[in-house]
Amino acid sequence: MTAAVAAPRALVLSGAGRYADPWHPFAETSAALAELLREARFGVETADDVDAALAGLAAPTGSSLSGLPDLLVVNVGLPRDGGPSPGTPEASAGLRRWLADGRPMLVSHVSSTSFLDAPEWADALGGRWIRGTSMHPDYGPASIRVRTESGDLVEGITDFELMDERYSYLQTAPVINVHATHTHDGLEHPVMWSLDRGPGRTFYDALGHDAASYESPEHREVLLRAIAWLTAG
Repeated sequence: MTAAVAAPRALVLSGAGRYADPWHPFAETSAALAELLREARFGVETADDVDAALAGLAAPTGSSLSGLPDLLVVNVGLPRDGGPSPGTPEASAGLRRWLADGRPMLVSHVSSTSFLDAPEWADALGGRWIRGTSMHPDYGPASIRVRTESGDLVEGITDFELMDERYSYLQTAPVINVHATHTHDGLEHPVMWSLDRGPGRTFYDALGHDAASYESPEHREVLLRAIAWLTAG
């Protein structure tokens, strides 16, 4: 008799407490991400205490990783209290351990502004928001160009429109694979990219300001493919 295979597990870090802000409805976007993950047949745990959840990833060196989630999903803001980000040495150690072990991350929207005190974060993300340089036009209709030449994650998906914020002038690394862009001030700006960290994989989605963003079937399909790619093998 063949034993049942356990469903993969995802941990969603959701902006709450010091990682919340007045502009982003983290509870609803984390719920939308959790719905996508369940559609991809993941078990989902959502953590509102971000620093405690990160600290829980700091398994001792040489210990088994079987108790850790299969995918880390980051949907948090920049702490508004002016304190460190991550907020504790234990949280920083957990994030470092996750990245050093080459484990996968799906990173959403304003999370590119966070974890300023973890130099590994920007490298693992493949870019970040730069205060004073990065910006976005007002929330509203966004026309997204899909780079179908960028590979299987977007093959066959057409350009699409949705209601969202259009992040612009993000700092990006030359090694990322850009899958979708928008145009602002005559320039193309990446809004979805993947990064094979070697070891480990990252997918960053600059879209997803609110739940309306996840009503786009094209947006959902890219994310479902990204989830499969992140946890392949």
